[in-house]
Amino acid sequence: MWQKLRGRPAFALLAVGCLGLVGTGMVIQDLDNLQPCPLCIFQRLLYLVIALWALLGLVLPRAHRLALVLTGLTALGGLATAGYQTWLQWVNDPALECSYTNPNLIERLVDWLGTRFPSLFLATGFCSSRDWTLFDLSMANWSLICFGAIVGWLWVIGKGRR
Repeated sequence: MWQKLRGRPAFALLAVGCLGLVGTGMVIQDLDNLQPCPLCIFQRLLYLVIALWALLGLVLPRAHRLALVLTGLTALGGLATAGYQTWLQWVNDPALECSYTNPNLIERLVDWLGTRFPSLFLATGFCSSRDWTLFDLSMANWSLICFGAIVGWLWVIGKGRR
């Protein structure tokens, strides 16, 4: 079964899946009146970038290897970001909270995107908040699982390219 999901179909599924994750996150945000934090928005951006790299692999068959590498690096960045936010929620120390007064590079990028596309990228929440859970897992926990699944999916795709 997995042999049929290599190459273009695999990239198409990855792009649709990532766009679906972003859409699902936005619907949950609206329905539950959630305030996403800078790390949440950055993860949303990373899902969109992964979808973009997957579309590159879909439309340019000769760029499959490049698309795999770029998607993999982006997914690893997402895994690290979601892991960090999961840790912040576990520690729950206000001193480690995302800063709105002295923003780092990621927070400045999110702020810049939020001023241009507020419905998609406006961050107003706190990174250590666990405002939403499903099966006792926060949105950051689910994002960690999803980025891990993407890395695993890329390994399956890449293994078949040898």
